[in-house]
Amino acid sequence: MMLFSLAWQSLLSRKKTAILTFLSLTISILVLISVEHIRLQTKESFNRTISGVDLIVGAPSGQLNLLLYTVFRIGSPTNNISYNSFSMLENNELVDWAIPISLGDSHQGFRVIGTNESYFKHYHYGNNQILKFEQGKAFSSLFEVVIGADVAKKLNYNLGDRIIIAHGIGRTSFSKHEQAPFTISGVLSPTGTPVDKSVHVYLSAIDAIHLPPAMLTKLVKNPTATPPATKSITAVMLGLKSKFSTFGLQRAINVHPSDRLMAILPGVAMAELWNLMSTFENLLRVIGALVLISSLFGLSTMLLASMYERKTEIAVLRVLGASPTVILFLILLEVVILVSLSIIVSFLLLTLALLGLEGWLASEFGLFLSHNIFSEELLLLIGLIFIATLFVSLFPSIEAYKNV
Repeated sequence: MMLFSLAWQSLLSRKKTAILTFLSLTISILVLISVEHIRLQTKESFNRTISGVDLIVGAPSGQLNLLLYTVFRIGSPTNNISYNSFSMLENNELVDWAIPISLGDSHQGFRVIGTNESYFKHYHYGNNQILKFEQGKAFSSLFEVVIGADVAKKLNYNLGDRIIIAHGIGRTSFSKHEQAPFTISGVLSPTGTPVDKSVHVYLSAIDAIHLPPAMLTKLVKNPTATPPATKSITAVMLGLKSKFSTFGLQRAINVHPSDRLMAILPGVAMAELWNLMSTFENLLRVIGALVLISSLFGLSTMLLASMYERKTEIAVLRVLGASPTVILFLILLEVVILVSLSIIVSFLLLTLALLGLEGWLASEFGLFLSHNIFSEELLLLIGLIFIATLFVSLFPSIEAYKNV
């Protein structure tokens, strides 16, 4: 305790230098733990995009491609599967529920998803969270549409507004289905997933808007008329009654004789996709580590520069009976105090920043970052920071030990 008090008083006697070193360490540690926390939260958010789906079935195109266009709305399907295949899967005794997905159209750059009521009932994200409506309800007629939170916000849409769907997925399209405007029946609450950037319509509405103009006009004027039968869809999301049947059903689907089908496990495909992003992930960690290393060398330089100023102080301590080992531990203790304070302040600043910006990050960027920054990975990182700090500080401490 006496050694701690002595180290604290020594730091106070060099207040200006100590404060500058403290600020440098705090900024570098803040950058490092912020990068690590955001990396961990981004990975968790990535894995939370879809939850509870056991299999995704589509045309053979590679599991990453199938995952990207069904879950993340990126890219385009190479082929469709027949609607009969969907009916077969939906009625399979191992299947609890099935969500059809039909892609190919857009609205001002936002993807249009053809589906049915099962989507709003069984599509889960995050920790098995269900889709909720911020306004309105699910579609109940052929030309009603449900939009994601980002679509409503960026295009300033409200319930009852009418929108025109365009052919293709480009932001600008010269082929618009103007004869069949859709009325907004519901706006989904923010999820931080691609659902926020999606426009949802009835599965049969996708087929209806591609009818010849005369037939489409007749259907629009008579909403009670029977919509065209759906012949093909893009993909199917399946929830199974038992997880133990996943691999067996996957094999059966992949060798199905009547249609070329491919079933993938979302978790496996996501792990593969995240591995492809590991270079960028590691780059962020390297940048944070370099910032910390530069600050640690600054700390070492400060200690070396202070050795000349502290000759009198060290001499007095020696007269009072302090051994060279005590002097060495005194300098290391000063470093531990500075780093500990920097870590505490860094954690406080990051927590306050996340609390203050939580709503803004969620609404503007769809980032749901937890303000609980304590995790096994970050605690390990703090341990590594202490080890690196002590290692860098050994040289000036040993110099002081030799010169005693």
